Amino acid sequence: MSIEKKVWLISGALTLALAVVLFKLLVALNHFEGDPTQLPDEASVDEYLQKLDNLPDYRVKTGIFIKSFSFTGASDVRVSGYVWQHFEDGVHDAIKPTEKEIGFILPEAVDAANGVIEEAYRMDQDGVTLIGWYFEQTLRQSFDYTSYPFDHKTVWVRFWPGEFDVNVALIPDFSSYPATGPDDIFGIDPRIVMGTWERENTYFDYRLSDLDSTLGIGENEFQTNLPELHYNFVIKRNFGNAFIVHMIPLIVVTMLLFGAVMTVTRRPELVERHDFSTSSVIGTCSVLFFVILLAHVQLREGFAGSPVIYMESFFFLMYFLLLAVSVNTYLFASEAVPSLRLIHYKDNLYPKAAFWPFVLLCMVAITGYNLSLKAGPEVEAVIETHN
Repeated sequence: MSIEKKVWLISGALTLALAVVLFKLLVALNHFEGDPTQLPDEASVDEYLQKLDNLPDYRVKTGIFIKSFSFTGASDVRVSGYVWQHFEDGVHDAIKPTEKEIGFILPEAVDAANGVIEEAYRMDQDGVTLIGWYFEQTLRQSFDYTSYPFDHKTVWVRFWPGEFDVNVALIPDFSSYPATGPDDIFGIDPRIVMGTWERENTYFDYRLSDLDSTLGIGENEFQTNLPELHYNFVIKRNFGNAFIVHMIPLIVVTMLLFGAVMTVTRRPELVERHDFSTSSVIGTCSVLFFVILLAHVQLREGFAGSPVIYMESFFFLMYFLLLAVSVNTYLFASEAVPSLRLIHYKDNLYPKAAFWPFVLLCMVAITGYNLSLKAGPEVEAVIETHN
């Protein structure tokens, strides 16, 4: 077996092995781990509240049903639906809202004047007053886009009780849903239009407030470490749309670059057949550079202010490949630095055979790094929960 065949055989084996590793990493990157803080039932709520330094004076059952949502920006999401609360006669009389009052606050609502929170129904149920409100609000939240297009978004609705001078804990109204287990999806319309997103999970949890302020209410101690009820719905991006828009152009450009590398030769018959010249390869790289640059700018405009995202790393890889192919072609054709056996040996054999293994190795490294970044916060959350 000739040396050329051995080199290409090794190249093919490495390419196949790296492709398998990359596929497994992508599957892991696209996997969502459940939040260990979620509350599946009333027992878990009682256990959480019993651990607090200040036990709540009142507990108000609160439920939510999402009718629609849409992203209006990188950090804004428009949500509409219903919120309801149960107030027991003789227990919650001091905090029961009147017809013009609202029993909860959405602290992350922006442009509230253009939003809606209005009473939709009020009824008595065996000594319990049930009050429901319809709401439409834009909520501002911080979302992580670093794993795009394999990212998951946890959109939450954060609740504060309507009373600031009373220690009130809002607790989930589990009885209003058919099932609230860790793998159940509840509190969101199954016919909701998701666009490029898919429903992944829903759950309630608590997060302690960190206002570090009394809000001017004397020596009120309840504005810090207050259990804030969150309703969370996890959505997963539909990979197909991002793949067609961003990945296919990158794949095509990479294949064109490989084709340009394969035309590099000193054999007269191949030079004439492929019309090879240094200027033609460098010209091809220049055209492909502008194609990649425009696609990169389009991608970046959608995530202004975000750190470097996963898919963006492949554009940097393409910039390096364009430069590497141009430099390799120039050094080979001009017979510069004859001691560079790696370039001049067997008609540029090693750079040609190493092209796809190198590309896939870089993709594996990029994917593995982003997977470690994704796993980091999840591991920290598990440790914090157990502590």
